[in-house]
Amino acid sequence: MARQHGPQGMNKYRSGNFFEDFRLGMRIAHPTPRTVTLADQSLYIGLTGSRAALSSASTVARRLGLHERPLEDLLVFHIAFGKTVPDISQNGVANLGYARVRFMQPVFAGDTLQVSSEVVGLRQNASGRSGVVYVHSSAANQHGGIVLDWVRWVMVHKRDAAAPAPPTHVPALPAAVAVPELAAGGWSAHAADIASATQVADLWEDYAPGERIEHPGGMTVNESDHSIATRLYQNTARAHFDAQMMAAQPHARRLVYGGHVISLCKSLSYDGLENVMTWVAINGGQHVAPTFAGDTLHCATEVLELIDLGLPHIGALRLRTIGVKNQPGPAAIEFAEGREHSPGTVLDIDYTVLMPRRLANA
Repeated sequence: MARQHGPQGMNKYRSGNFFEDFRLGMRIAHPTPRTVTLADQSLYIGLTGSRAALSSASTVARRLGLHERPLEDLLVFHIAFGKTVPDISQNGVANLGYARVRFMQPVFAGDTLQVSSEVVGLRQNASGRSGVVYVHSSAANQHGGIVLDWVRWVMVHKRDAAAPAPPTHVPALPAAVAVPELAAGGWSAHAADIASATQVADLWEDYAPGERIEHPGGMTVNESDHSIATRLYQNTARAHFDAQMMAAQPHARRLVYGGHVISLCKSLSYDGLENVMTWVAINGGQHVAPTFAGDTLHCATEVLELIDLGLPHIGALRLRTIGVKNQPGPAAIEFAEGREHSPGTVLDIDYTVLMPRRLANA
């Protein structure tokens, strides 16, 4: 974002970056650092209904090898993502997708996150009124350790449709985060004890490629909840807050932040995936259609792959969750390939999670 400095009287209007302001290789240090707290975690639970065992109970976290319960993986992602918005997507039309999201290490209450980005791709749309910006972002803690690393692409308005288009460069992105890049170490040999907290016995070995899990719950998006959630993440994108501006857009309504939709679907998917410890990667994700307040979400998950990490107590599952709005329930969801989606689909996300294995001598 262009930051005006200088003598009194200079323009201090912070308009954010438009598509023509970005350059390939541009590096941005995003303000302001954020110290995260357990209050953030509690509010996140109140807004999403999350029941994830690891971030709900210190006793579970300690039994699994951590000194304290961490903040939930997606809460950390949304807070880090929110830091990028004023510089990257303040003038966004829509966030389009994610790739190579890596959750590198747990984040605990009291940690301070600092986020930076590099522009890795640009492509102007045929209309000439907007373009797609690809950014590689990372979040570091107060010790300089990278806790989160991701690529996303967002459609951004142009300030001036007549402004010349930058050279097109679309980065090559992997279909999935490679197994050696998954942060899977440091867990206790007692990880399977999570089952005693969830009261569900299903562990890594109990899932199979091609298995379909229909999550029974539905959740209606409240106007207040999605607004508060987006403010919790300090996400300033106008499309989520400015009803007057959005009244002039085709949908004539404020959009629900796509990350909030991911979190709601993750919360709904708890039933059937109770013993997931943490997300370690988002391999790819697509916001297929917008979500608005009043929409009711359902989701279903397909097991894509069981990943043997070479560890006796921990395995990984590669999963694909599809979220739909205003449909009878998850039974109608189809896991088609490519761009074919069931009616009402709003989210299609491919991700990798850690889950305890059943020890051979157990």
